[in-house]
Amino acid sequence: MSMEPINSQIQVFGHPIHPGLIHFPVAALLGLIATDLAFMYGSDPFWARASLWLAGVGAIGGWLASIAGLMDLLLVSQIRRLISGWCHAMLAVMLLSLATFNWLLRLPDAAAQIMPKGLYLSLLSGLLIVATGYLGGRLVYEYAVGVNIDDMLQEDAKS
Repeated sequence: MSMEPINSQIQVFGHPIHPGLIHFPVAALLGLIATDLAFMYGSDPFWARASLWLAGVGAIGGWLASIAGLMDLLLVSQIRRLISGWCHAMLAVMLLSLATFNWLLRLPDAAAQIMPKGLYLSLLSGLLIVATGYLGGRLVYEYAVGVNIDDMLQEDAKS
């Protein structure tokens, strides 16, 4: 199968930045679901504080990762031509809006807003992570966005 890679313009040492930055905010926002549930079942203030921190890391980290993704969307015409790229971007904006709202909702009192609003927003964010991640995966695996095909071919030739 012949595939022309779509190179990222936002990279360090040939590695695209966006895919490397998304792991921490995704982990934080998925962990937020667990800490919200732990608070709901145990009422321990520790879990409310943990949720506040995870919401903040998820929101701020997500915005940082989104800058690199947005720059690639704006700078690389091949990405702009992909419907999956635009859908990924739109879902990411929705996800970041929810994550930011969820974090800001908790700032005045970490425990007061977990039930039911905070948990609902956390679960909805989790669903959006799945959908956004699916589309991001399509960009990588179906369109080779940010994949260095030459390195892959060299590795295959060695084995």
